[in-house]
Amino acid sequence: MQKELDGHRLAGKIALVTGASRGIGTAIARRLAAEGATVACTARTLEPDPKYQGSLRDTIAMIEASGGRAEAFRCDLSVADDRARLVDDVHDSLGPVDVLVNNAAVTFFLPVESFPEKRFRLMIETQVWSAIDLAQRVIPDMRTRGGGSILNISSRAAVKPVGPPFEAWYSEGNSSVYGLCKAALERLSLGMAAELYTDKISVNTLAPWDNVATPGAGAHDLVAEYVLEPEEIIAQAALELCAGDPERLTGRIAYSQPLLAELGVQARSLTGEPIVS
Repeated sequence: MQKELDGHRLAGKIALVTGASRGIGTAIARRLAAEGATVACTARTLEPDPKYQGSLRDTIAMIEASGGRAEAFRCDLSVADDRARLVDDVHDSLGPVDVLVNNAAVTFFLPVESFPEKRFRLMIETQVWSAIDLAQRVIPDMRTRGGGSILNISSRAAVKPVGPPFEAWYSEGNSSVYGLCKAALERLSLGMAAELYTDKISVNTLAPWDNVATPGAGAHDLVAEYVLEPEEIIAQAALELCAGDPERLTGRIAYSQPLLAELGVQARSLTGEPIVS
């Protein structure tokens, strides 16, 4: 196996990445590890799920095979006790968290007229409140250590529909509740960035510029009609925000490809080849 590029931008840092068993979460975890971070990878299960490709154990194995360091932590982010135990376990095993990436999501695409309250509460708990809760639990250590980074993964679904007439994604995609969650996450992140600016803790959201063919999206049959963006591109953008200057790169509602273009950065695979969409 070709050795991944040695990285030093996050050397000595502890990164916690949620939803790291597959897709965008795995790509970000691998990218941060390749840049020297020790990565705490978390998801609801350690073992493979028959519905999806990939698992936490697979992510850890890929990172370790490339010379990185990572550890798996099982956590259901919809459960408050699990979230508390997660941060305590990461702290005890690896140390205080320097980088928090809130990527995990539970998503249902249903029309508002028939959307069940139980599923609404689950989506809000997992995508919005868990991001607040985990941030509350890691901010004190970040402040003590003189800085840190919080990155919340969003989506273009957060952008308000323009019409009439409305694009098919909004009128036929049943994405109103999903968009609500991501819009809330973006506004939350802007507020947190302002609150934590003097503590040198950056807070940003990042979304793919194009759709990403993740296993989760595939389960919802969402990717067949759309342009696809390689996961490595959003992982590269995530690295730039997590390792960037917190006095400059904070309070961003960023999209992967425009961000990389602004920064003059070419997305590359872990073995160094340029990645293009």
